[in-house]
Amino acid sequence: MSNQKQFNVAVVGATGAVGQNIIKLLEERNFPINELKLLSSARSAGKAVPFKRSEITVQEAMPQSFEGIDIALFSAGGEVSKTLVPHAVQSGAIVIDNTNAFRMDPDTPLIVPEVNMDQMNGHKGVIANPNCSTIQLVAALKPLHDCYGISKVIVSTYQAVSGAGVQAIEETLRQSREVLDGHEVKPDILPVGSLPKKHQIAFNAIPQIDKFEENGFTLEEMKMIRETKKILGDDSIEVTATCVRIPVIYGHSESVYVELKKDFVMEDIRSILTNAPGIVLQDDPKQQLYPLAVNAAGRPDVFVGRLRKDLNHMRALNMWIVSDNLLKGAAWNAVQIAEYIAIEQK
Repeated sequence: MSNQKQFNVAVVGATGAVGQNIIKLLEERNFPINELKLLSSARSAGKAVPFKRSEITVQEAMPQSFEGIDIALFSAGGEVSKTLVPHAVQSGAIVIDNTNAFRMDPDTPLIVPEVNMDQMNGHKGVIANPNCSTIQLVAALKPLHDCYGISKVIVSTYQAVSGAGVQAIEETLRQSREVLDGHEVKPDILPVGSLPKKHQIAFNAIPQIDKFEENGFTLEEMKMIRETKKILGDDSIEVTATCVRIPVIYGHSESVYVELKKDFVMEDIRSILTNAPGIVLQDDPKQQLYPLAVNAAGRPDVFVGRLRKDLNHMRALNMWIVSDNLLKGAAWNAVQIAEYIAIEQK
């Protein structure tokens, strides 16, 4: 992309886990940057972040921070996005937002490049990055939906603690040491948010991610339900989700049951997924080959395996989907969108 127009880029939430991965990818991909501005909360302002053999000092994100910015990548929480994204758009920036703030806004495209990039051009200054769990799910569902149509999806997630931030990673490691050393465990972080009770994550599984809604589902589960329908452009698909936090550092895993509208043979399903963009098929039970979070960590792909036709419904399929939640689930998806913008404006 060296011959491309050069862009002034801002990363909001630059010191967070996703922000750090965005910065790393911008450097690795040699994104055509004229100036890179790193923004964060007042607490993190002043930190020096390495970029291309130099260092950039992080500044506090403020309404006036976006003057002259062409592309702004936000990953600092929904409230920050609600406050600052309008200022960034007013300043002329195209915003790629990694929070829940604008995902269900009918005027905001919700984009997974391998799935619905054709919806990008209808944006009004803001393009939303879907939830990390939704991204890997729809990447695998899209080629099946195109070929057979989908009537129902039942998904259970096994989500890494890095999805809850750096503090959740630190808590998981600390608690693991405490348990192994026979010390009392004092949970402080998970579940994340202004919730009254915290639970041990080490050697445990917590069936709550985000707050509970009135219908008994968590917000994380409702994100997956709503976003899947929007991205696939089909409100008739029945989607239900159960989201669970487990003591894995990087990589979300999902057990997925899909009911298709047409008959299928497994050879065709494997061929479709093998040739789908962004998908790596790992499905050889005889060799115990299937996606693992430890192998997906640090890789940008969505891994699919454990493919099998359901025993009770002949048009239903079961599969296992794994991806690095900080890369394809967040930073890489956002940088892919930014690269598309750069190519369109060359």
